Amino acid sequence: MTGPDEPRVRLPQLKLDELLEELQARINAARGTQERVHSLLEAVLSVGRELDLEQVLHSIVEAAAVLVDAQYAALGVIGPDGRRLSAFHTVGVTEEQIAEIGPYPEGHGILGELIRHPQPLRIPRISGHPASYGFPPGHPPMSSFLGVPIRVRDQVFGNLYLTEKRGGAEFDEEDESVLSTLAVAAGVAIDNARLYEESRLRERWLLANAEISHSLMSGIDRAGSLGLIAERAREISGSALAAVALPMEGTKSLTVEIAVGVDAEAHRGLVLPMHESLMGLAYTATAPVTSDDIVHDLRITPEPPRFGGLGPAVAVPIGTGESGMRGVVLVARETGEPVFLQQETELLLGFAAQAAIAMELAERRQDAQQIALLEDRDRIARDLHDLAIQRLFATGMTLQSAGRFIEHPEAAERVLRAVDDLDETIKIIRSTIFGLRTRLGATDSGLRARIVRAVGEAAPVLGFAPSMRMEGLVDTDVPPEIADHVVAVLTEALTNIARHAHADRAQVVLTTDGREVRLKVSDSGVGIPSGGRRSGLLNMAERAERLGGRFKVTSPAGGGAALEWWVPLPAE
Repeated sequence: MTGPDEPRVRLPQLKLDELLEELQARINAARGTQERVHSLLEAVLSVGRELDLEQVLHSIVEAAAVLVDAQYAALGVIGPDGRRLSAFHTVGVTEEQIAEIGPYPEGHGILGELIRHPQPLRIPRISGHPASYGFPPGHPPMSSFLGVPIRVRDQVFGNLYLTEKRGGAEFDEEDESVLSTLAVAAGVAIDNARLYEESRLRERWLLANAEISHSLMSGIDRAGSLGLIAERAREISGSALAAVALPMEGTKSLTVEIAVGVDAEAHRGLVLPMHESLMGLAYTATAPVTSDDIVHDLRITPEPPRFGGLGPAVAVPIGTGESGMRGVVLVARETGEPVFLQQETELLLGFAAQAAIAMELAERRQDAQQIALLEDRDRIARDLHDLAIQRLFATGMTLQSAGRFIEHPEAAERVLRAVDDLDETIKIIRSTIFGLRTRLGATDSGLRARIVRAVGEAAPVLGFAPSMRMEGLVDTDVPPEIADHVVAVLTEALTNIARHAHADRAQVVLTTDGREVRLKVSDSGVGIPSGGRRSGLLNMAERAERLGGRFKVTSPAGGGAALEWWVPLPAE
């Protein structure tokens, strides 16, 4: 201890300055940590505030870039296969740069490293990592890298990728810790957004079912109900195309009754084989059938071309079990769009099942109305037979007896003429009674089924199955006598293709608008040589002329031949 008169011990000035600087650095670090924690909390609140999934993902990427001071940030969503990225959300890259770089990455190189090993990954230089194999042309230079996985309910949803920490520094442990914390909050926010999106989607499907049920019970026709099913399925599933196919009685084929969306005309009226079409596979399996790329799916016949520009697709049965199967609905998205997830397929399947129930109830209602109508016809027929005919017959007998007492020749002749008129009236009424009691359903097989059978029988001889399309009320508008000619012309045309065309493709198109019926048969063969036998063509032409129609043969630009045969339909 020193006395008042002794000199004080002075610390070196330099030592004191160092202590002050260290203290200031600690204060600044504490303040910086506090500000960073505050920024992290703000980011968590901002991300959790959103309910739209796309907006949530974008907010996560933006927040990540700000928190670790990165120039570039991205969030890659892992696809259903668990090996590739199905979506990629970026921050820091302009639209021009994105266009110059090309398609978004699928998950190779460094990005794939995080998919294969979902653990935080921090790299000082990307080019120095063994998994790196460079950037595509036009890609901005990137050096430092930090990536963390985002988990939703213990499942890896995607990964956060951060590159180029500003100022040329490297990402440190604190950056990794902050980003990992954000990833946890992001997983919760994504789960909430997906639950909200799922509830909204279920609500839309339920409303669509209610709309279809109301329309069917209000008396809408079959075409209207199928069109409504296709339109709502396309809208709610976010698809570019929707089609509904129904089974053809007496055949093992489906016919596309309704199609809406992209290139819908290429699908309407198509006759599809059960085992070479997505809709046929779904019908025979009585279960949903999906395709990641419907254009290149080997299970589906490529003829005729009808899926241009489309990619992911799913076909689900309308109804359950063989007895309850009423058809198939198919929806397809554009190329590059996300594939159909199991959850989406289940919702579509539920929608189709409810639509089948509504269709069955509507059919039961129509059956009840038909039964009531037939019962009313039977009652009218009975009344005509038991009352009207008996009275007319009795009146005729009375007049015939009275005629013997009439001496005036002209008067007697008039009475006999009246008796004959009564006999004719009785015959007309009996014919009417027969017509009232005749029920539909006893007619022969319809023209649609006959066309399908004729094409099916020709397929083994041709060596391939021709594609078919039928539009209009073929079975209703075309009378049996004209239908016989149509089948005969088709059979002759397919026989000619098998014998002379050397074709590997053929197409059959049958259409009617209620005024005429038109058959067109085209092939990809050698065409019709000049000077060859034309007896078959003459027969087709004679059939058309006999019915007041026309027949012509053309040579398409792509080769082969096209036969077109059309005749007018009798007016009602």
